[in-house]
Amino acid sequence: MKIKKRLVISNTLTVVIPIVITITAAFIFIIISTKALNKDVSYNNFRRLTSIKAEVFDIASGISMGDSHSIEKDQFQKYLEQRLSNLNGKYIIIKNNSVLSTSKSINQFDAYRCADEVKKQAGESMVQIDNTTYIVEVADIKFQDGIVGNVILLAPIGENVDVFEILILVILIVLIISFVIVNIVNSYSLSKKIIKPVEFLKNATTEISRGNLECEINEVGDEEIMELCRDFEVMRIQLKDSIRMRAKYDEDRKMLVSSISHDLKTPITSIKGYVEGILDNVANTEEKREFYLRTIYSKAENIDLMIDDLLLYSKLDLKQIPFNFEKTDIVEYFKYCIYEVKPELEKVNIEVNLENNITDSKYVKIDLERMKRVIMNIIDNSRKYMDKDQGKIDIMLRETNLSIIIEIRDNGIGIDKDKINNIFDRFYRADAARSQTKGSGLGLAIAKQIVEGHKGRIWGISHGNKGTSILISLAKIRNGSKRL
Repeated sequence: MKIKKRLVISNTLTVVIPIVITITAAFIFIIISTKALNKDVSYNNFRRLTSIKAEVFDIASGISMGDSHSIEKDQFQKYLEQRLSNLNGKYIIIKNNSVLSTSKSINQFDAYRCADEVKKQAGESMVQIDNTTYIVEVADIKFQDGIVGNVILLAPIGENVDVFEILILVILIVLIISFVIVNIVNSYSLSKKIIKPVEFLKNATTEISRGNLECEINEVGDEEIMELCRDFEVMRIQLKDSIRMRAKYDEDRKMLVSSISHDLKTPITSIKGYVEGILDNVANTEEKREFYLRTIYSKAENIDLMIDDLLLYSKLDLKQIPFNFEKTDIVEYFKYCIYEVKPELEKVNIEVNLENNITDSKYVKIDLERMKRVIMNIIDNSRKYMDKDQGKIDIMLRETNLSIIIEIRDNGIGIDKDKINNIFDRFYRADAARSQTKGSGLGLAIAKQIVEGHKGRIWGISHGNKGTSILISLAKIRNGSKRL
């Protein structure tokens, strides 16, 4: 639920529930008063009492604004009796704290007692005379001699007025109490749904700021808070991954430095040894000197190749080399690659063949030069580790609904199945025989970087002592013209 919706519902319930409770309490009070106490608290009775109060108030207002010269005359008393007759009401005229005149039905004793009660109650609108409750309205008047007096107007309303007063009091009390209780309950509910999740989120972010990235942030609370928790959880995971990747990069950098140092040390040591041989006149013939110099040149060339591969790998790893993708016929492309490499392979007695099993779309988007580097690295790797008298490299092209699959299989010494996934690591060589092979040890690592730069996938399959397959998956496109 959204916070805005929850607040609207909460505020509505804060108003509606107390009103419903108050109406229910009033209804129960009316039932109890009517059935158990035999009190008339009907709407008609209430309207009758209201009408009586309004009429008495109107008479009092008319007296206060009337002509003061007629107050002590008989027509004024007749006027009061006429106005009060419909209400069966009575009047008492007070002058100098003495009863000047009263209705015929009120004796002097009741008149003085009523006047005293009105004075004592100071604002009360009812008095009790002979077990009858009267509504009281007092009008101030001014006599002809300038003395200010009062006219007390009395209208009988029966015995149930106190019930209405109690009913009103009950309504007010129930309304206030229910409003307070509902407000407390709603506040607690809001705090549980809003404040507590926010506090939980605050505690989690505090833990994260202290470096505790294992503090999982659960999605709790309303929609907006859940979205906030979700965003913080994504941030925590990304931060954790970035720290993990940074640690991995640091470790990789250390391994890279260590591997470079190891791989460079061997040819440099050889170069130093042969140079010392020349300086110490060990190579004392022209043939030996030529052999030593050619060996030094070969080792230096190997170092140069290693440095070039290392620079290329670093640039690919840092994504500093852009790719120039072109729509290419993959079959024609491999025919061209085989045409270039075939003479060199034939010199070392290795046969290379192309097998095309593509029947649908044969077009892909590749960087021609970079993908050629991938193919040449894989073929060169197969050549280095060929242990058969008649070597063989088969390049097989096939397809799926979405991809072109390229398999380059050789019949060389092979790799253990449990080590096949490591061949794309930097400087990895599976065994001692491979470790003695010339090269930078970055060929397949570079191939992996380039293939992944094409949004493709590269992996290996071991065939034991029957050789190894390197497979590449590239997304294919439909239709297009050949471009080489």
